[in-house]
Amino acid sequence: MSALARERVPFLGVTVTPLRVEQLIPVIGDFLNDGQVHTIAGHNLHSVTLCHSDEAFFDFYQNSDVVLMDGAPVVYLWGSRNEHQGRRVEYRLGSTDWIPELFRLPQIQRVLVVGSTPEANLLGVARLQEILPDATVQGLHGSDWDQGLERQFLNLAHDFKPQLVLLGLGMPLQEHVLLRNKEALPPATYCTVGGAIDQLGGVQRLAPRWLGRMGFEWAWRLMLHPSRVASRVFVEPWILGCILARKKIQRFRKQRALKKSRS
Repeated sequence: MSALARERVPFLGVTVTPLRVEQLIPVIGDFLNDGQVHTIAGHNLHSVTLCHSDEAFFDFYQNSDVVLMDGAPVVYLWGSRNEHQGRRVEYRLGSTDWIPELFRLPQIQRVLVVGSTPEANLLGVARLQEILPDATVQGLHGSDWDQGLERQFLNLAHDFKPQLVLLGLGMPLQEHVLLRNKEALPPATYCTVGGAIDQLGGVQRLAPRWLGRMGFEWAWRLMLHPSRVASRVFVEPWILGCILARKKIQRFRKQRALKKSRS
């Protein structure tokens, strides 16, 4: 299948694939049918910050087949350029928005769920088995991830031959696992899903969808997990702003130096 169009997000210096749930599910179906390695990721401010500070992480996003808009600021900034053209995405598309819709793909036969604690992984696998009653769903926890678990993941992927892999090891570990092993990965569609396994299994409470559609899901997460989320909410945007400002100054200086060299 032909590559999906990627579009630039103003100010952030990254590109996304602006899809809604009803558009993404057929795309996943196409990936499953062609039997090749595909990756699906999602951009929020945390991933954007990592892209601008980690070259390998940036390459992962550049080479992913689909990069969803997984953060409200990303959606708003993309919309600032496109809404006047009648193009609109109403809210962020996170993993927990599209995973429950996988039942629409009858060709799914084997799914591998990797990440979270052993208990939460079992719960996530059980929930996904309910969503896909005709498929076989296997799991591998991600607690204290090390080289041994990484080898176990690769061996399981080769033996089980999943069509779809939900990799929820947190960012940036999940992306680096795929990068480190990109030549060894068997054909499948690999989706980096962050904390979605905990949410799928009911270990973490999902924010009400109306709150997410208003762009305030971060407030829900901050209330439930203040120690984990506070830095991302209150500190990381400033870090990203400084990184982007520094890069803009560097580009300006290069352009000015180039003009002087030509004059």
